[in-house]
Amino acid sequence: MKALVLKRYGGAEALAFADVARPTIGPDDILVKVRAAGLNPIDNMIPKGMFKPILKFQLPATMGSDFAGVVVEVGSRVSRFQPGDAVYGSVFDLGNGSFAEFVAVPEHAAALKPANLSFIEAASIPMVGLTVWQAFKEHMQLKPGQKIFIPAGSGGIGTFAIQLAKHWGATVGTTTSTANIELVRTLGADEVVDYKKQDVEDVLHDYDAVLGTTRGDGLETALDILRPHSKAVSLIGPPDAAFARARGMNVVMKLVFRLLSAKIRRLAKQRGATYSFMFVRPDGSQLASIGELLKAGRIRPVIDKVFPFTQAKAGLAYLEQGRAKGKVVLQMDAD
Repeated sequence: MKALVLKRYGGAEALAFADVARPTIGPDDILVKVRAAGLNPIDNMIPKGMFKPILKFQLPATMGSDFAGVVVEVGSRVSRFQPGDAVYGSVFDLGNGSFAEFVAVPEHAAALKPANLSFIEAASIPMVGLTVWQAFKEHMQLKPGQKIFIPAGSGGIGTFAIQLAKHWGATVGTTTSTANIELVRTLGADEVVDYKKQDVEDVLHDYDAVLGTTRGDGLETALDILRPHSKAVSLIGPPDAAFARARGMNVVMKLVFRLLSAKIRRLAKQRGATYSFMFVRPDGSQLASIGELLKAGRIRPVIDKVFPFTQAKAGLAYLEQGRAKGKVVLQMDAD
């Protein structure tokens, strides 16, 4: 089968299409014919080796995490799916890749595709949906009436996070450019900062939580808008010692991550806040719950561009520019 493969670390030039063996499945797996695959920023970070100490790849490795497609084979112990089912999910950090014609997926990592979504729309959801769900529910314990700051509201994470936060009764503040203010307001943003004209700390005040989604010193600046007993959860880093423990890393890596996160933890403590770094995990049951919200129209996919699978590298290059409004998706076939 055809797959987009990382041959070595080094950047986009290390990615190439290759003919690889069709995956074999175990008793708890399903084999999915991929119809669409979502692109995520980490798909550009991995080839550069940015997550090399954390994610262990056996190179050459098929890239990609998010998928939507049709089940063509099930393992002997699979009970939730059967051939012909339309499913979606994420294989992030599971040793498989979705930028391929077929992907082997553990049963626990998949969910039935919401019937009202196309394969392209469904493929845009898993990583952003699970990331936001786990950040809000498990790390922040976000409650109705609380105020949450979600930077980069028009991006892939932001467009989903704004909608989920509003569905759960939170007040949402975000940043975006002048051209995207209307978009984030239609998604539910209550307070919008035009980052080209305004400073976040001059506009937003007394927030209960911040979701770190942007690189640079944005999270440090965002700490200034937090009230005591608030929570800062970062998807970008730096990783902390608690994350190293959760990953079962050795003492050296725990020390390294403790040192890397020392500054941001100190700044958060000065504000009476706590800091944590999170790594998303595949979870089919959470995706099923997200699917119910999608079916009910509580949340809608926001897709910027769709690229043919053969132009996957062009899609990744477009995503890396950082100007996408919502998600970028690969379409595996035209039928």
